[in-house]
Amino acid sequence: MKHHRARMILGMILAYMIFAMLLNSVGTLILQSQVAFGASKQATSVLDAFKDLPIALVSFLVASWLPRLGYRRGMILGLALVAVASAAMPLLDAYWMVKVMLATTGVAFALVKVAVYSSIGLLTADRAAHASLTNVVEGCFMVGVLIGPWLFGAFIDLQQSPQDPIWLSVYWLLAALSVAVIVLLSMSTLDESGARDSHGVGQSFLDMFKLLSLPLVLVFIVSAFVYVLIEQGINTWLPTFNKEILHLSTVTSVQLASLFAATTALGRLGAGVLLRFVPWHWLLILCLLATAALIIVVLPWAAQTVPPARDGWQHAPPVAYVLPLTGLFMAPIYPAINSVVLSALPKPRQAAMTGLIVVFSALGGTTGSFITGQVFARFGGQTAFYLSLLPIALLLLTIPLLRRQSLRPIAI
Repeated sequence: MKHHRARMILGMILAYMIFAMLLNSVGTLILQSQVAFGASKQATSVLDAFKDLPIALVSFLVASWLPRLGYRRGMILGLALVAVASAAMPLLDAYWMVKVMLATTGVAFALVKVAVYSSIGLLTADRAAHASLTNVVEGCFMVGVLIGPWLFGAFIDLQQSPQDPIWLSVYWLLAALSVAVIVLLSMSTLDESGARDSHGVGQSFLDMFKLLSLPLVLVFIVSAFVYVLIEQGINTWLPTFNKEILHLSTVTSVQLASLFAATTALGRLGAGVLLRFVPWHWLLILCLLATAALIIVVLPWAAQTVPPARDGWQHAPPVAYVLPLTGLFMAPIYPAINSVVLSALPKPRQAAMTGLIVVFSALGGTTGSFITGQVFARFGGQTAFYLSLLPIALLLLTIPLLRRQSLRPIAI
């Protein structure tokens, strides 16, 4: 049975990494849509909504139904949708297809994330193991985010002109990877009996609303929404910030933006070790203070940057390497708060809770990207990134509340 468990975990991680590359390609797609399709900043500021709103809607609708379909089958279905949409991208070569691709990815990720998070509870025996596997999965997600810009950047670098569609060939590779993981999951097994309950679909849907009456869940929702608002605001618009504020080329801007994913992956994997010795709430508070301090120090420095004499990441100014360090400090927040709330609930309710996690994470992501994009277009990148200090301050208030509620007994 151990090899079945290992195969299932590997399939979950690989599926998550594929979605990491697709979901976090929005920053690249924003820039490429401006370059290749002539779209404006205001128009591309809504691209995040094309993935995040379907994630929110579908997660809300399927979370109570997915245990009946099966978590493993849900992952396979999500990957199949992405494989088809990826193949359509180079065939159709149009800005509207970018929107369709992102919407399909959002629908598919809703299925996969609810399935993956709910499966973690089935594959672990206690809270410590749950927190550990959650950090590993989310850490590998960030490795996928790290790979994505370099993968897209390699194909963008093949362009002979801004309108050359050769960069869309990256989607053939992503489609092939999706099919490979479908095969792996088809060969895996997962005992899902522990996640089923006697409630019908309608009652299970109502159970999701009942979770909203729990103070722990309400505080968590605010925390998750605010965190993702910060992360997506920075992550999505970092390539454009690199290009317009730091005066880097398109390829270099995309490649250096991947450092945010690298530091986030490092931070999440490292947090798995630190959380054995440091209380989670103190670690998160220290991380938020460090993030705020870094933003306050780096942005005035970025404003004084002059265009580098030569192109290439090796010739980029030092500030281009310092700003992505915000990912290192923000990294532990999301997996930690997710693990806290899921571990406190019985396994049959974890799919519904995961649905709520995905819904409010998606809403936070699209809100963060939209606000940052609008402020970026009207007031510049400096002001847009300074704006992240406000949700950081709010999150500093919600973390102690989340800890207090997590220590109280829960009755549902």
